[in-house]
Amino acid sequence: MTRPTPKEIKPIAQVAGVPVDDEIATRISNSIGPAFEVFAAIAGTLPFDLEPASYVVAQTTKVSK
Repeated sequence: MTRPTPKEIKPIAQVAGVPVDDEIATRISNSIGPAFEVFAAIAGTLPFDLEPASYVVAQTTKVSK
């Protein structure tokens, strides 16, 4: 597991149906990069995967209260 670059994030987001521009891809990379670095030591042993496209969905979805 390696820290995703903006170049890698853009197609992942596109496939997920959440296209992003270069600036947002860079922000995603900078935001989730530390998590990849921390979890790199135990990568493959966790029951989940970090997926960059869901970051944009979480940031743009309104939750009704």
